[in-house]
Amino acid sequence: MLEKMREIIGEFVDIDPAEITPETNIRTDLGLNSLELVNLAVEIEESFDVEIPDREAMDLATVQDAIDIIEKYRDM
Repeated sequence: MLEKMREIIGEFVDIDPAEITPETNIRTDLGLNSLELVNLAVEIEESFDVEIPDREAMDLATVQDAIDIIEKYRDM
């Protein structure tokens, strides 16, 4: 799942995907603003066929948080 997340995030930032780890902070390390975070959440939903509540999407801090929320809603 981390590899897919690296691909998705790579569409939003100019960073070597290999540098993206589960601990990478979406806002501070990647520099995503609120609008970009919303767009990232939409891309995650489409790529993983999940629906993430907006409030939870805005609370994503790290790549691992995104992975965890995908797993949470994928099982529903």
